[in-house]
Amino acid sequence: MIRFLTAGESHGKALTAIFEGIPANLSISSDYINFQLKRRQAGYGRGMRMKIESDKVEILSGVRYGKTLGSPISMIIKNKDWANWSETMSVEKSSAPTNKITIPRPGHADLVGITKYNFDDIRDSIERSSARETASRVAACSIARKLLEVFGITIGSYVESIGGIYSRVNYLNTLLENKIASNFKAVSLSNKADKSAVRVLDKVQEEKIISKIKTIKKKGDTLGGTFITVASGLPAGLGSFVHYDTKLDAEIAQAILSVNAVKAVEIGSGFESAHLYGSNSHDEIKKVGDTLTRKTNRAGGIEGGISTGLPIIVRAAMKPIATLMSPIQSVDLKTLKKVDARRERSDFVAVPACAVIAESMLAFTIAKHFVVKFGGDSIEEMKDNYKNYTSKIFKRIKNNFV
Repeated sequence: MIRFLTAGESHGKALTAIFEGIPANLSISSDYINFQLKRRQAGYGRGMRMKIESDKVEILSGVRYGKTLGSPISMIIKNKDWANWSETMSVEKSSAPTNKITIPRPGHADLVGITKYNFDDIRDSIERSSARETASRVAACSIARKLLEVFGITIGSYVESIGGIYSRVNYLNTLLENKIASNFKAVSLSNKADKSAVRVLDKVQEEKIISKIKTIKKKGDTLGGTFITVASGLPAGLGSFVHYDTKLDAEIAQAILSVNAVKAVEIGSGFESAHLYGSNSHDEIKKVGDTLTRKTNRAGGIEGGISTGLPIIVRAAMKPIATLMSPIQSVDLKTLKKVDARRERSDFVAVPACAVIAESMLAFTIAKHFVVKFGGDSIEEMKDNYKNYTSKIFKRIKNNFV
């Protein structure tokens, strides 16, 4: 079993993460993790915080000479903006005057946070509920991503739409109809998307989106959108139908929904399948060489909570950023009178970054099931287990039924 924990506040001294359960002898470096952190910070429409922070990870334990030790891996990402917040976010009691925040922002965790935890200052809700926490997630889950790459499993994503602007080409349909090359690698989607300022695959769409972002920035408004996350190279057999909490698609949905501002997730054709005939929804099975596969991939690479061996396709929707420069109405908790909501430094659009964070969560979820399936205290033992299983899948089926 692998797991990770994160700690830290948005404007605290640092973010930290501990990743446990990775086998020994996996090659990993700070540079590899920093590349993913940089991708998380990119995208047109991000706010001033991205100009202040340039996230760099420092691995503190669990790695020696570039290889994992099998022990917990701890890491830290320092907040450069801490110098400006050292009094406001002091761990020790401070003599400096505190300007308590009493006006909650609609759409944020401000009001529910102070209600649940009995805070008298909304700042105490803002700091941990902030999407800044996802930087430590990306750092931790990069280790899971690296583990999967050893076995030819890659993760990629692209932005499907922002503000209701879609591409003229339906790239998702190409994936669902399985009209992809036999050697398709999901990371190729990210390689192409990362060249776009908003991580789309269509230049005309990019121009329209950037134009709309410029318009809403002038209005003090924000935009949301949809994105596609894909994993390729998986073997059949990850996950299980035995228990509700071992289904691969169920865990993926939970992981993606845990990302800030994500409000909907679908696997494969998802909601669209509800409108189709069964004959147009399910994936026909066919034999290709010494393997059994599917003609299409409308199930999104998962059937019965178990991976089919085809790419896993996840589509998610991110709501618009809740902090508005032209705020909507709220209530001042100090006076209980109607007021405009607070402004807090924020982005105008964060869909491109959200897709990168979703890649990380998808990598972690798949790696979690991969470790359960193939085990091993070292990467070498895991390779042996993986090879033994994957090289005999078709042979076992033939022996059982033919």
